[in-house]
Amino acid sequence: MSDNSTLQSGQPSEGTSDTVSGSKLDSYFYITERGSSVRQELVAGLTTFLAMVYSVIVVPSMLGVAGFNQGAVFIATCLVAAFGSLLMGLWAKLPMAIGCAISLTAFTAFSLVLGQGVSIPVALGAVFLMGVVFTGITVTGVRQWILTNLPFGIAHGTGIGIGLFLLLIAANSVGLVIKNPFDGLPVTLGEFTSLPVLMSLLGLAAIFGLERRRVPGGILLVIVAISVFGLIFDPNVTYQGLFAMPSFGAEGESLLGTMDIMGALNPIVIPSVLALVMTAIFDATGTIRAVAGQANLLDKDGQIINGGKALTSDSVSSIFAGFVGGAPAAVYIESAAGTAAGGKTGLTATVVGGLFLLMIFLSPVSYLVPAYATAPALMYVGLLMLSNVTKLDMNDSVDAMSGMVCAVFIVLTCNIVTGIMLGFSCLVIGRVISGEWKRLNIGTVLIAAVLVVFYAGGWAI
Repeated sequence: MSDNSTLQSGQPSEGTSDTVSGSKLDSYFYITERGSSVRQELVAGLTTFLAMVYSVIVVPSMLGVAGFNQGAVFIATCLVAAFGSLLMGLWAKLPMAIGCAISLTAFTAFSLVLGQGVSIPVALGAVFLMGVVFTGITVTGVRQWILTNLPFGIAHGTGIGIGLFLLLIAANSVGLVIKNPFDGLPVTLGEFTSLPVLMSLLGLAAIFGLERRRVPGGILLVIVAISVFGLIFDPNVTYQGLFAMPSFGAEGESLLGTMDIMGALNPIVIPSVLALVMTAIFDATGTIRAVAGQANLLDKDGQIINGGKALTSDSVSSIFAGFVGGAPAAVYIESAAGTAAGGKTGLTATVVGGLFLLMIFLSPVSYLVPAYATAPALMYVGLLMLSNVTKLDMNDSVDAMSGMVCAVFIVLTCNIVTGIMLGFSCLVIGRVISGEWKRLNIGTVLIAAVLVVFYAGGWAI
């Protein structure tokens, strides 16, 4: 087996030992085989953590509006991120972090609880059931089958779209791009001279320079430097302490093990469970594929290294989320910040998981990293992911253009699944009209049909 094939498989080559690889840590995570170093992985893990730590504030806040105890949800959010990321790192050995998905959190709070009047225990039962069904679909190979039948154009288009989506999320979080208050296009330029906008743009430019000079940990350095600046000069960034004992809520308010599974089996709730499952299948699967592609963790057939374990890790994490009182889990797009910082192995995700465990006791620290400190990193990653455009085969215009439709509508609709659905639809119809229907396989046609029915039926989130 050649060195190159060893790298692609992510498995140690014959004869690899602790002596050769340098340490048990190196050997366990295949750090040398994947062209990384322990230091690089630690920096990548810290970078990913800082890019997604906002979730411990956003998720409790969203669920709190629906009546969840925010202290209990804070603990649950940390536990879900720790469990999922450690599972991904130690078992799947990939640099992808898992946490409570923001989109699915919104659906749980505003559609299930507030919209349909579902009680909190039943909502958590729905999250638990969603995780069970999601895991069943994963271990039976259905998700892997979907990945296998993902046309190259749409696979790369998903990466492009997620990059644009990430760019929009980051720009909106600091007010660089805002909702247009007047008639016309939906978004417009925000207050260009505001501190968050200026610091974000300065940080983005600084990352360009540091990465060009190949400064190790350049992205992390920018996040830390801007956070320190904010602590000194921004009155909105305040030191609120370092240590805080975790609280699961007052007596009777803990969410651990409170899910009502039987209540979630009510015919009124089941459609919501299926909507969560369908959204997670294509949203999370597309994200995993995009992050793996960016980190060059694909085998010679374009499939994700240890893909089955990666897919199982995020589905099992949703079962855990329902049990501890959190929202459905998924691989975070922000994982790409860590892979951009050099993360290539499961050590990156393991670091993220460990830091979220510590976060249970260090909750005040989350207030020291303002949005404009992490926005430059996310915008940079979004721009990097646009390089997938070069991977589109313009000689096969139907495939390439379908991929571009997928990319553009991910960002225009702010929904990954919508972009994938439109991309599949254009591919199938385009192949038929162009007379290239023989290039279609049954899997692609079936996926397209299921997605169209899912949207036409009004079940999409």
